[in-house]
Parts: sequence; C-alpha cells; structure tokens
Amino acid sequence: MSLDPMASRAAELFARCFGHPPRWLVAAPGRVNLIGEHTDYNDGFVLPMAIERHIIIAGDTNTRREVTLHSMTPGETARFSIRPKVEPGEPGWSNYVRGVIAGFQKREKKVAGFDAVIASNLPYGGGLASSAALEVAAATLLEAMSGQTLNPIKKALLCQQAEHDFAGVPCGIMDQFTSILGQANHALLLDCRLRTTTPVAMTNPDVTVLIINTNVRHKLAESEYAKRRAQCETAARVLKAPALRDATIEGLDSAQGQIDPVVFRRARHVISENERTLQAARAIQASDWAAVGQLMQASHASLRDDYEVSCPELDVVVDIAQEMGEAGGVIGCRMTGGGFGGCVVCLVKTAAVQHITRSLDPAYEKRTGKQATIFSSRPAAGARVLRQ
Repeated sequence: MSLDPMASRAAELFARCFGHPPRWLVAAPGRVNLIGEHTDYNDGFVLPMAIERHIIIAGDTNTRREVTLHSMTPGETARFSIRPKVEPGEPGWSNYVRGVIAGFQKREKKVAGFDAVIASNLPYGGGLASSAALEVAAATLLEAMSGQTLNPIKKALLCQQAEHDFAGVPCGIMDQFTSILGQANHALLLDCRLRTTTPVAMTNPDVTVLIINTNVRHKLAESEYAKRRAQCETAARVLKAPALRDATIEGLDSAQGQIDPVVFRRARHVISENERTLQAARAIQASDWAAVGQLMQASHASLRDDYEVSCPELDVVVDIAQEMGEAGGVIGCRMTGGGFGGCVVCLVKTAAVQHITRSLDPAYEKRTGKQATIFSSRPAAGARVLRQ
C-alpha cells in the first residue's frame, strides 16, 4: 500500500477509535543498506537509502495526561501515563514510542497526553529499520504537537537512545539518521563518527533496487548483535585503536597472534567493509555498476564467513541471484540489516525486474519451503508531517 492510502486508513481508524479526526499525520521511512553492515557502531561508514515503505502515525492531543497508542499491525493498544515520567512497559513495541517520549521529557521538551494510531507497510524484523522508523515517526509527531523542532542530528540521537534504553538494543546511528535525513533519488554516505552525510545520486533509470524479504527472523538476532559489538570493542582495545574505523588490515594481521581467532574475523569484516563502502560510493557516482556488484558480493561473503550473521535463507537468495548473474540482469546482491534473517538487497537492471522476480520467488520456495516477499523501491525522502 502506498503512502496516501495508508495515511487515509490510519486517519479513518483514528476517527473510529477516538470519535474525531486526527489533527496530525506524520510519516517516517524505513531504510535499506546498500553496503556497510555492522560498521556504524564501529564509527565507520555506511551507504543506506530511505525506502518507499513507511510508519505513519495519526495523532491528536488529549487532556488525560496519558498516551493511548493503537497499532494496526498487531492490532494491539497500549495505554500509559506520562506523569511523572514515562517508563518501559508492555506491549513491547510501545517501548520505541515510550523511549522517544522519555527523551523529550529528559530534554525538558513539552509533552502533552495524546492519542495515536500507528500504521505500517514495513515488515517487522525484516532488517529494514521498522523500529527506527517508529521512533522517528513518534519524534516527528511530538515535534508537531509541541511546536518544538529538534536539530535533525539531535533528533536522530534521541531516537537512538530510546532504542538503547527502552528496547535494550545497542544499535548504531544509521537507521535513525537515514529515516530523518533521507533524500529522494539519493543514497547517503554516512560517516558515523563525524555524523555527516554525503548524498550519492542514484538517478539512473536503468538500475533498480530490489528488496527480497526472506520472511524469517531467527531468535539469535538481538543477543548475537550485542555479542558482535563487544567483540569489536575487544579487537579495538587489542589494536590500541579508538574504534575499528581507525584500524587497518595490515595492523590487524600484525596483531593476529594476540587476538582470539573469532574476534580477529569480526575485526577483519569491519575493517574491510569500511573500505568496500567508500569504494562503492565512488563507484555509484562513476556509474561503475560492475564494481558496485563485486563489492556487494564481497560484503555478503564477509558477513557470512567472518561476521557470521547470515543464515541459510539469506544465503539461498544470494546464491540464486548469483546464479542468474549479469546475463540475468543481476548487478549485485547481499544480505542487508543486522542478519539472522530479514532481507536481501539486490541491484538489478530495471528491464529484468519482472523476470528476476518471477524466477527468484519459486526458486526460493523450492529450496527453503518458505515464501519470499519481493518489492522494489526508489530512494525516498526522510520523515515529514503529512497533515497539521
């Protein structure tokens, strides 16, 4: 469902739930990361783009000093007080909104009680930043309701902190930055240390971004994410580097005898992935799509073998795409997101999209017994107010 019909549905449900139309409608996009995985929390580089799939919130203030959230996706309602301060609670998805409200309160920003309906066409747990989109949409609604606009970087950091404190996920900054700062027809080269973005034009109509959701999410995801982050911090300490962004492959090789073999492989992925990301940004700018494809393939192999965050379903999709190859219209393909399930991102020739989709879908089901969800997206704009 596209943005406008989804916004209309959210507004209609709000009116049915609360007896009057919403005053505000806001939207925040998910993101797909073209390359640069597990580098953001290592102060490195990432190359994501916002996608044409969104979280929408329809909302209005109330006089009850409490928040009522109704999510259309699970069909659940959360109610909680905002006095004296917001605390974590159930259902679990409400913590992404609770954390953002708490962040506003901590910064002494005015927060009124409000009612809201949340709609989404982002797959939950698909590696497309649905949690960050919910946080950013909530922050955008609070800005609109309070008339207090945050600096975009401070807004992204507030949303990141909400995920740390209320969801218990020590995420980097990529997802929130992309949902806020995304630009239509551009990917964003994000320097996660300096917190600066460089737009990378993706206007070639002959190239399409295809996203394949494996529709699996393995329970390892969150616990293994924290473990990988700790392993990276260990490697940086051994290498006497502020972060793995500052390390080199040569330095890592020299210290191999001092590092646990598993930690060594984790560091090798991050260091090499940073370099691949910078090379990919330059290759896209030069329209060197063959080079981009090679870098994406190398990224997936590194995530599978060195970082060990892939899974059989992700590997099957990548294998099928590689078998199609350039002759079949595939430029490059890799897992995207945190891993252990979720999505694969492919750059493909636009003329071959229909053929690739029709071929990949049954091939994936034959090999896994599962059905994939496949869609394409242009790079989208960041969060915005649709109605106020």
